[in-house]
Amino acid sequence: MSAYNYTAFDRIGKKQGGFISAASEREARKLIKGLNLIPIDVNETTKEVANKIKVKSKTLVLATRQLATLLDSDIALDEAIKITAEHTHEKRFTNVLYALREAVIQGKRLGQAMTAYPNIFSNTYTSLVTAGDASGNLSLMFDNLASYLEEVENIKQKVVSALAYPIILIVFSLAVITALLTFVMPQVVDQFVRAGVALPLLTDLLLSISRNMPYILLLLATASFLGMVWYKRIRSQPKQLIKLHKRFLSLPMLGGFILNAELERFSSTMYMMLNSGINLDAAMEESVKVINNKYLQELIMTANKQVTEGTDFVVSLQKTAIFPDIFLQLIASGYLSGNLTSMFKKVSEFMKSEIESRRSMILSLLEPIVIIIMGGFTLLIVLAILIPIMQMNAVSIN
Repeated sequence: MSAYNYTAFDRIGKKQGGFISAASEREARKLIKGLNLIPIDVNETTKEVANKIKVKSKTLVLATRQLATLLDSDIALDEAIKITAEHTHEKRFTNVLYALREAVIQGKRLGQAMTAYPNIFSNTYTSLVTAGDASGNLSLMFDNLASYLEEVENIKQKVVSALAYPIILIVFSLAVITALLTFVMPQVVDQFVRAGVALPLLTDLLLSISRNMPYILLLLATASFLGMVWYKRIRSQPKQLIKLHKRFLSLPMLGGFILNAELERFSSTMYMMLNSGINLDAAMEESVKVINNKYLQELIMTANKQVTEGTDFVVSLQKTAIFPDIFLQLIASGYLSGNLTSMFKKVSEFMKSEIESRRSMILSLLEPIVIIIMGGFTLLIVLAILIPIMQMNAVSIN
């Protein structure tokens, strides 16, 4: 059966939209009329269109939380999905929810139906929904998923803020220095040139930079563009991308921050998976997909392969020689005591505190460094203007 998206009027003339599964467009129209709707436009939704649909993280979190609340109130799954769709303001996601409801009504498992929309529901999401559905604990699973998504979004915002603030500060500083060199300094120095004052080396150097500023900016823009093209090319070469991501982890300050953020995301996902009754190797196989750093991803995938071959889980992780000692110690403790699930939760909580600590440290260090560098450049510009003035005064006195 194919999925059809439709636009129709209800009894009171209100326009509605949604998805419906049918063998043909004619059958789809009959099914729509069976819902007491008058179909206006019915089009088949291809797999390519479904794969391109995306929604905001906040929208998915709210829908997940609402589904958890409705299911916990003993409302049927199809009705809960319908209510959630009616309270969703993002039209595309509303249509997706209606399509999921239709699939559930026709007997398909919710987790299986969600796999048709990979850009909305990740493999982790669908795996957890499937596990919750199989265990008959779907409401609890949606509640845990909502909390998990909220935490992921919170950590993501902290990482972005830690990186964005220094970048904004640096860009602003460069803009101020560029404006001083391009607009202020040439006009002032031009007065000295007309007066016949010999320009000192510092002033002459900065004036040369000022005159060539358009070319310098063009060069920087070209370098940035080539850098993006190079990175895009590297992304299509797995081995080279892994080497590059390995270097990211060795960056001063930022490397440790990236490592902690990735481990927190992995640990919280592992906790969700194991807590849902999924076995260790399957949980690792799914959890590793949330890691963005390809080098770390490869290490954990290798460790997972060794686990399936009978190697001790902790030993597999220790061989990588990159994970923090506290991470390995906590995991080893949980593995030996048979309490690995709760230990992953503790690891996640510890990594959150580490992320916050490193975030504060990065911001506290970068802010004064950028200010000092900006102040140094500004001082050079001021000196380049003041030195000729002092020379003019000395000549006039003599």
